[in-house]
Amino acid sequence: MGLTIALVALVIDQVVKILVERNMRLGESIEVIPGIFNIHYILNPGAAFSIGENFTIVFAILQAAVAIFVIYLLARKVSVRSWTIALGCLLGGVLGNLGDRIFREPAFGFGHVVDMFSVTHFAIFNVADSFIVCSMIAVAFMLIRGRNLDGTIGDTTSKKNAAEGETEPKE
Repeated sequence: MGLTIALVALVIDQVVKILVERNMRLGESIEVIPGIFNIHYILNPGAAFSIGENFTIVFAILQAAVAIFVIYLLARKVSVRSWTIALGCLLGGVLGNLGDRIFREPAFGFGHVVDMFSVTHFAIFNVADSFIVCSMIAVAFMLIRGRNLDGTIGDTTSKKNAAEGETEPKE
């Protein structure tokens, strides 16, 4: 299920990017909600807020590492729907931006990410970024609530130590 969610997120991201590229000129902006929200076509060599424009390859490597780790978690560790959905969305978003880094100009691993959603006085982002941010909010919420990848609630280290007859150190 997680890989299916990732695939859906990836396809939505790429379709929106293709539509923007085919129907807008680079730098063009279409006002959607005056003073608040525009569709604004840019190419971003950096990360969020165009930070690190000279480190595009580093972002590609980090995104590849995240994708591999999330696939590992989905295949081996996750056994609850909420984590599967959150990690599937994260994987789809990461793969969407990684695909841009790998396959877009100017070169393999140095490609610029297509961004198009512009919130006035904030940022310009894309569908993949939205999947990443929303999934990380869900991950943070589950971690704060103590929801583990296997669906249990609470600190698994204490439970494991108790099962092995160990006690926690006293302060």
